[in-house]
Amino acid sequence: QAAADPMSSSDAPEDGPKETSSVSQNFSDADAFKILLEMKMKKRQKKPTLPSTVTELDTEDGSKVYVVGTAHFSDSSKKDVVKTIQEVQPDVVVVELCQYRVSMLKMDEKTLLKEAKEINLEKLQQAIKQNGVMSGLMQMLLLKVSAHITEQLGMAPGGEFREAFKEASKVPFCKFHLGDRPIPVTFKRAIAALSFWQKVKLAWGLCFLSDPISKDDVEKCKQKDLLEQMMAEMIGEFPDLHRTIVSERDIYLTYMLKQAAKQIELPQASETEPRKYIPAVVVGVVGMGHVPGIEKNWNSDLNIQEIMSVPPPSASSKIFKFVIKATVFGLMGYGCYRIGQRTVQFILSMPAAQSYLQKLTEIRPQH
Repeated sequence: QAAADPMSSSDAPEDGPKETSSVSQNFSDADAFKILLEMKMKKRQKKPTLPSTVTELDTEDGSKVYVVGTAHFSDSSKKDVVKTIQEVQPDVVVVELCQYRVSMLKMDEKTLLKEAKEINLEKLQQAIKQNGVMSGLMQMLLLKVSAHITEQLGMAPGGEFREAFKEASKVPFCKFHLGDRPIPVTFKRAIAALSFWQKVKLAWGLCFLSDPISKDDVEKCKQKDLLEQMMAEMIGEFPDLHRTIVSERDIYLTYMLKQAAKQIELPQASETEPRKYIPAVVVGVVGMGHVPGIEKNWNSDLNIQEIMSVPPPSASSKIFKFVIKATVFGLMGYGCYRIGQRTVQFILSMPAAQSYLQKLTEIRPQH
């Protein structure tokens, strides 16, 4: 700050500007980094006061990971995230989002609330284009569940992730990582895990979801994420679906948190100076339903290649896809037929058309 804002020439002694210039030239990026890092370390609490929703995990090299378990529609979860980041001053913040949902970080609450409530044909077409027919329909049905919760509570989803994004930007040298598996992979693997009738049953349950939800229900769900709890109640008899939507993502989130918790390299004052590393501090923001799985997988050797692959569509998927397409085209064809039939009837009922037809009938007998 002194180098950036030196004394004015009228108040400074004659050799002042030369000294300031010398200080500025000698003030390297490495020095600036060290000063800011020292300030950050002083602000970082040695024994942070953390909310009860935070789980502390350690790595072999001494890094610390603070996992904040949240309810996706909860004001208190937002406060928990803010307090945790302020207390521990992390080097990395990891959130349960992927690149397909990152837009919610930059949208304001009012716009998000409107977007979350509206499920239209354009969104359906976009989901199908990105993920295919089956996965696109599944995504829209899950969005319908989210929209139902949004409408009941008047609260947009993902508030804890937006708070994490804001707070991370206030911490020096804090990186922000997306830690969730891409949605298309999750949905395609989920669809592949279901039989034809299981898909029908799941779609039916999601289509007719209408149970009221209170804010008290949301806070109770801090022991388990609300959206995933509602899903679990409807698909409890489908263990394969639970595996792809929850358990596999537990593994992916754990892997991303461990990657973020690698030691940090300090800047070198010179090329001859040996490299120095310090343990990292990471804050993870995930749905409460994922916390037990992350704890379970923390000390395991994880390989995410298997859970990132998309299996080829099964015979039941092909049949269901054909049925959906046939139904859509059938309804479109019937709609065109009905519109055409009514159009013809309307035209024939017009006086001009009746007069023209009468003239035609009068002309025919003469021939």
